[in-house]
Amino acid sequence: MTMMEYLLPALGNIFEPEAIFILFVGTIAGLIVGSLPGLSSTMGVALAIPLTFGMDPKMGLMLLGAVYCSSVYGGSLTAILIRTPGTDASIATTFDGFPLTQQGLAGKAIGISTISSLVGGIISAMALLCIAPFLAKMALKFGPSEYFLVGLFGLSVIISVSSGSYLKGLMTGAFGLLIATTGMDNFTGFPRFIFNNDSLLDGIPILPALIGLFSLSQAIKISVSDKTSIIDNPENLKFTDRILPEKEDMKRTWKTMLRSSIIGVIVGIMPGAGTGIAAFLSYNEAKRASKNPESFGKGNIEGVAAPEAANNAVTGGSLVPALTLGIPGNAVTAVFIGGLTIQGLIPGPNLFTKYGEITYTLLLSLFVANIMFAIIGLAFAKQFVKIVKTPTKVLAPIICVLSIIGAYSIRNNFLDVWLLFGFGILGYFMERFEFSPTPIVLALILGPMVEAEFRRTLTLFQGSLVPVLFRPISLFIIVLIIISVVFPLVRELRRERQLASEK
Repeated sequence: MTMMEYLLPALGNIFEPEAIFILFVGTIAGLIVGSLPGLSSTMGVALAIPLTFGMDPKMGLMLLGAVYCSSVYGGSLTAILIRTPGTDASIATTFDGFPLTQQGLAGKAIGISTISSLVGGIISAMALLCIAPFLAKMALKFGPSEYFLVGLFGLSVIISVSSGSYLKGLMTGAFGLLIATTGMDNFTGFPRFIFNNDSLLDGIPILPALIGLFSLSQAIKISVSDKTSIIDNPENLKFTDRILPEKEDMKRTWKTMLRSSIIGVIVGIMPGAGTGIAAFLSYNEAKRASKNPESFGKGNIEGVAAPEAANNAVTGGSLVPALTLGIPGNAVTAVFIGGLTIQGLIPGPNLFTKYGEITYTLLLSLFVANIMFAIIGLAFAKQFVKIVKTPTKVLAPIICVLSIIGAYSIRNNFLDVWLLFGFGILGYFMERFEFSPTPIVLALILGPMVEAEFRRTLTLFQGSLVPVLFRPISLFIIVLIIISVVFPLVRELRRERQLASEK
C-alpha cells in the first residue's frame, strides 16, 4: 500500500470523539507537566505509558504524542512569567521572555511563544510525515567525529551567550565541563570525583542542576529582595497587551521562526542532541542574524520566538530515527520506543507498511496536538499572566517546594535535593556577580557527549584528527564552529572601535 492509502483511514481515526478526548487530556497533562520544574517531557511520557496498557495502540500512541508536544511548550509559560523554566528546553526562553514580563508585556511574550511553538511543531510534524525515511538515512552518515564536532558547535554558543564578558563565560563553561566529568568513565570504568557516593556514578544529574541554577536561585533572590512582586508596580499592570502577535511582530519574527524550526528538526534527527541544544543554537543564530543583537537578553521578541520554534520542532525530528530505525533522538523518544514495544510495535520499515495505519494516525495526531496546545495557550494566556501578580512571600515558597519535589522525584534520591540547594546558592551568587549560569548547563548537557565522541574519534583514527578534515560533513561543521566563535568576537571588536571613535 502507498502512503496515501494509509493516510485516509488515519485521518478518520484522529477525528473520532474518543481520539479528540484523548488528545485533549494528553495536551492538558503535558502543559501541566512541562510547566512544573523537574517534571520533564521524559517523565510526562513515562508516566503516561502505564495508562496506554489497556488502550488501542492508535489511541495509546496519540496520548504519548500529545503529552510530548504540549510538555515542551508548557515549559515556556513559567520560563516567561517567573523565570523558572519547566524543562531545559525553555532555558533560552527566559533570556528575553522574563524581561518582557518585567516590562508588563507578559501576554505578548506568551503570544509569540505560542505561535512560534505552533510553527515549529507543525513544520516538524510535516518533516516527519513527508521525509522521515530520507532524513533517517542522512542521520546514519554521522559518525563519532561528526557528533564530537556537533557537541563543540553547541559549546561554541557559550561565546554568544557571554556577551559583556567572554572571560567570565569561558571560566563558567570550563567549570561546567569539569563537573561534567563526574561519574563513571565510559571507556575505563573508573569512577571519577564521586567521593565514595555511588549515586554519582551516572554523573551530576542535569535536572537538579538546572532547577537549582534557574529556579531555586530565583526563589532565593526574590526572598532576600525588598520587592513585594517579581515585577515593578504590579498594581499598575493591566492585562490589556495584545495576546495574538501584531502584524509588525510577525514581520519581525517569521524568518526567525522558520530558521529555528529547521534547526530544531535537524537537531532532533541527530541522536543525543535534544531540545536544549536546539534552543540554544537557534537563539545564537537569531542573535547573530539580528540587526540589533545588543537588544537580546533585554526583551527582544525574536529571543522568545527562536528557542520556542526550535525546541518544538525537535519533537517531530527526534521521532524520525526513533520510528524508522529504532534509534532514540533523545531521552523522551527512548521512552517513546518503550511505549511502542509495549504495544507490540517494533520500530523499522514495518511501522510504515504492516502497521501503517497506526503509524500515520500517530503522525497526523501530532498536527492536532500542536494546534490544540496553541488554542489552549492563547485562550488562557491572560489567566497564565496573572501569576506575575502573586506576592513574592507566596511565590518564593511555592517555587522552593516545587523545586524540591521536582529534584527528588527524578531519582527518589535525597542527594539530588542537596545538589539542588548547592546549585541554587551557586546560581544566586553567580547572578549577583554577573556570571551567566547558562555555560554551566551547556557544559553539563554537552560535556559527556563531547568527551565520549572525542575519544571514540581518536580510537577510530588511531590517535590522529587529520582524517576528520577529509570528511565532508565534519568539514562543514568545523566551518560552522569557526563562524560561531569568530563572528561574535569580530562584532564586539567593531562595537568597541565605534564607541572609541565616538568619544
